[in-house]
Amino acid sequence: MGKGVAECELVSGVGQLDEMLGPHRRRGSSIGFVPTLGGLHAGHVTLIEAARRANDVVVVSVFLNPIQFDDPGDLARYPRDLMADLACAGRAGADIVFAPSVEAMYPAGRPEVTVDPGALGAIFEGAARPGHFRGVATIVTKLLALVAPSYAYFGEKDYQQLVVVRRLVRDLSLPVEIVACPTVRDPDGLADSSRNAFLDSGERQAATVLYRALCAGAEAVRSGVTDAGEVEVTMRSMVATEPSVALDYARIVADGHLEPLSTVVGDVVLLVAARVGQVRLIDNLRVAR
Repeated sequence: MGKGVAECELVSGVGQLDEMLGPHRRRGSSIGFVPTLGGLHAGHVTLIEAARRANDVVVVSVFLNPIQFDDPGDLARYPRDLMADLACAGRAGADIVFAPSVEAMYPAGRPEVTVDPGALGAIFEGAARPGHFRGVATIVTKLLALVAPSYAYFGEKDYQQLVVVRRLVRDLSLPVEIVACPTVRDPDGLADSSRNAFLDSGERQAATVLYRALCAGAEAVRSGVTDAGEVEVTMRSMVATEPSVALDYARIVADGHLEPLSTVVGDVVLLVAARVGQVRLIDNLRVAR
């Protein structure tokens, strides 16, 4: 346990975390929590800043959770720079960065007991990455138990994850409020993601077609199109203008749910996922009606 670059306390042990948070809990302080895999970027900063504005204490976890990766190569490539993450979290207002080892989080090895995300974890990203949301649900449950926050902050950019976590908290009666924060985008529309670091300049430019596809779908919805299939064709057609981008899916779902729609009714969320070179990217856009 020790001070980081921006006077943010770095904690690696589960017992140390409990010891540090104990006095705050006894005083009834509100604890804001931002769970991350590391590779902090502007999107994470907005989550930490939101937690800082609303809470007495802000905890950020940096833990590259191996059980949510179905591809060992993807896990091996993920950005790892703890000191950079510590400095970023401290500048954004975090008080504590909890950065445990895999052994600290899973002392008996890969856990035998995991959290089943149900049908929500089997579609879209769950279909593309089998077991991913079981790993997410398991580590989120563990971290919420360890930190015991008043509020936990998640980005809307990972929309399916947000829906899964909200359902997890509701169905398991966990005493925490999930706060969603808007997607942070570069000026050209590309959503901030740790995976953007793997794109070369040409791929990065090509990746902006995902946001253009979402905007085209949103314009169709706002113009009165009610056939969900027509909206999805509009998004797919836009992605097809960029031959280097391999679309996985372009779908429209009801806001707060993941069930695909046949007819556009009420507020909706447009979802896209595609591979740009060797990098798989996801994005979404909420459309109010």
